[in-house]
Amino acid sequence: MTMDQFPKTQTHLNQLIADLSQLQVNVQQVHWYMRGPEFFKLHPKMDEFNEEFAEQLDEVAERLIALGGKPFATTHEFIEHTNLPDEVIDWGEFPLPELMKHLDHDFRYIRDQYQQGIEITDEEQDLPTQDMLNGFKAEMDKLIWMVSAFLDKGPTEDEA
Repeated sequence: MTMDQFPKTQTHLNQLIADLSQLQVNVQQVHWYMRGPEFFKLHPKMDEFNEEFAEQLDEVAERLIALGGKPFATTHEFIEHTNLPDEVIDWGEFPLPELMKHLDHDFRYIRDQYQQGIEITDEEQDLPTQDMLNGFKAEMDKLIWMVSAFLDKGPTEDEA
């Protein structure tokens, strides 16, 4: 396998690495700065989300290496390449539902990136990577459903 065998897939996997890294930061901010009556229920849920994203990030990076690529591995690279917002949240700035709307937006973006990756891997016929991305997209669909339920909307309704 040569480094240029799946060039679009490799580029997209690196985009996912940058975005998943930023997503973990965004989830961690919600974890630290949340407040309100749902705190005790949702605070540990943020840890679960980040554990899931850490596993996805690791698998994406390892798959990129297996394809002969070089994953982004520095904070500078993550910030330079992510399309997710890197915003500061101050204590008490947003009530919990507003923070969850931010996560809903981010989760939908990642889900759409997985879909784009599925299409790219289909085009390049990289079926093992496509299989991995299909599983991650299904997991994101589930997380979007959970966050949507908290926001009192359906998972297929437009984002908040």
